[in-house]
Formats: sequence, C-alpha cells, structure tokens
Amino acid sequence: MISDERVAQAIKSEEERQQNVLELIPSENLASKAVREALASVFTNKYSEGYPHKRYYGGNEFVDVVEELAVERAKKLFGCEHANVQPYSGSPANLEVYAALLELGDKAMALSFSGGGHLTHGSPVNFSGRAYHFIHYSVDPETEQLDYDAIEALAKKEKPKLVLSGYTAYPRQIDFKRFAEIARAVNAYSMADIAHIAGLIAGGIHPSPFPFTDVVTTTTHKTLRGPRGAIIMCKEALAKKIDKAVFPGYQGGPHENVIAAKAVAFGEALKPEFKDYARQTVANAKELASGLQGHGFRLVSGGTDTHLMIIDLTDKDVTGKQAERALDAAGITVNANTIPFDKRKPWDPSGIRLGTPVLTTRGMKEKEMAGVALFIAKAVESIGDEAALNQIREQVKELCSRFPTE
Repeated sequence: MISDERVAQAIKSEEERQQNVLELIPSENLASKAVREALASVFTNKYSEGYPHKRYYGGNEFVDVVEELAVERAKKLFGCEHANVQPYSGSPANLEVYAALLELGDKAMALSFSGGGHLTHGSPVNFSGRAYHFIHYSVDPETEQLDYDAIEALAKKEKPKLVLSGYTAYPRQIDFKRFAEIARAVNAYSMADIAHIAGLIAGGIHPSPFPFTDVVTTTTHKTLRGPRGAIIMCKEALAKKIDKAVFPGYQGGPHENVIAAKAVAFGEALKPEFKDYARQTVANAKELASGLQGHGFRLVSGGTDTHLMIIDLTDKDVTGKQAERALDAAGITVNANTIPFDKRKPWDPSGIRLGTPVLTTRGMKEKEMAGVALFIAKAVESIGDEAALNQIREQVKELCSRFPTE
C-alpha cells in the first residue's frame, strides 16, 4: 500500500483511466500482475554492476539467478545465440549497438522517420543522427511499402557499415533475410530493431530475424507484454563487443528488478497461450483496418500485416493532432503520426497511429473491432462537437466495462 496520498491518488486515477478507455497506442500493452510484482520486488534495492558471477559488488547470488534465467529464456524464446538483458530501454540499446559496431562518424542505413523509422535510427534531432552518418532509405511512393531492390541499390552506392531494419510505424511484414543479404553484399553488419513486433515474432506470427541478422534489439514491453526495458541479442561472434558496449560502455548498475520482471515476461511468452495472443492481435488489427476502410479512411500501404496501422487523414481535412485530441475526448487513445512523405511537421502530422495489443490483452476480438472502428469514425466526424464526443465516450466506457483490466 502506498502511503504517499498524492502518488496513490494518481495511481488510482491512472488505473481508472486504463480501465475506461480504448488504449490503441501500439507501443503500449498491459503487463501481467506477476510481471508488476517482480518489478516492485526487493531486487530494486540491489546494486550489481557487471555480469553474473563477475560483479563489482558482493551479495549478488540471487541477482545472478534471475539474470541468468532472463538470458536463458530470451535465447529460447527468440532462438538467438547470445542475449544481454541489461539495457535500460530501447533507445539506449540501439546506441549501445552502434557503439559496439561503429566508430563515430561511420555510415549506417535506416528507414526515414516519415517512412516509419525511429528517432534513434539516425534522426538529425537525435544523438544517433549527430554521432553517425545515417543514409535513409524510404518506402516506395506508390505502394508505401519497402522496395528491397531500391534499398539494395542504395546500399551498394553508399556502402554503409551497418544496415538497419525494423521500425516504429511500418505496418507490413519485414523480410529480414533479404536485409541480411543486402548487408552482406556491401560487407556491412545487419541489425534489426524489432521493438514493435517482438511479441509477434515470439508468438510465431511474424518471420524472425534469426538466424540471418547479426544483432537484434527489442524493447520488452509493447507486443512482448513485459516491463519497460530492452534486450540486445546477437551472434556469438559479437557477444563480447555488445556486452562491453552495454557495461561499462554506456551503463552502470543494471536494474535487476526490471530484469526479474523481464524473466517473468519471457516465461509467459514461452507458454502456448501466448501464440494465441499474438495470432489474435494480428487478426484484430486486420479486422480493425478493414472496418476503418469501410468507413472511408485511407490506410498507409493499404492495410496491415502486424498489430498497427497508420491512418492518413489528408482527405478528411483533419490533422493528426486534431484527431488525437478528439479521440481522446471520446475515450480512445491514439497518437498523431507522420505518413510517408508527409508535408506537415512531426508535431502536427497528417496521420494517426493505432494498434491492437492492449485491446487483445483485454480479451477483445474481431466483433469488438468493428465497434471500435465505428467509434473512431464517429469521433473524427464529431471534431468540435463536445456533446457528441461525450456520448461516444459513454459508449466506449460501457464496452470497456465488459473487458476489465487485471
């Protein structure tokens, strides 16, 4: 029980918010009670710089147990040769890979931000873009999907030291084998950032980057449904470089309470029912995408193969921020997002990004997705109409009451 009244009230309010809204931000999910209990455990008290059986502090015998368990489960879950479970979050994990494999100023290739890439994939406003020379490929202007031949041609022209795949706002499957072949053709490392699709890969619903890719980063929340954190996986030949980049290169003491929660989450993802969850997440996304198209929305790339989709609002004469605020008022949480070749700025882009991980965790299925699509359509049509948005919010609340959060 939390004795700080103001913090306790904020937590209670957030619990109520999560229960009463349709959470459609694709980078969010609901961690299990077991994950949250590990996160709040006494491991938060322990300092453990170093790695199992090679620590700079005493008293780490039980810390070693949970960290080795997390490593063992991660390797089994993803079929990788080596796993480092200490990265604090996705952004540090990406920077640690760059530090391990590149020199400052080296050339790397990744998808552009407007095409679906992440800030840490070489954006000029991010450290990655200032420290390294990123060349950005984009999606095909017509299909809004990856053009592997064009990416290969760019790689052969630019000859980067690292070729990065895996994205934050790309709704289609990724051919990791082809990316690895492109990297090998120019003598570059292949890297995949699977933060968004890790749960789909673990559940067998999206092709894996292994055994093709040299190094893979992922967050442990999102579709993987664990605590907020990250891991780096790689081929055994790169293990020492990666481990040294994480500690002592970028990090000090690992957050062992988070690592314990990661171990719990990996254990949950190894159970057969997690495959059902991953499959339902994608089925829900496809149904939601179809419903939105039926209400006249244009989806980037024409649909989705994953858990997320991007709505282009240009023909609705509505900005992403306007839609985000109206949907929030209606009890539907999304985020404004750029579309490929967006003419608007990232702070007020032309689209919104949404996904189905949370709704699927709550037990919703295709039938509910049809209703969610209708709510979204009505809310976007009702921008500026407070009464109409409040009415939708009450309907959303009633739907949510039938699918309680844990």
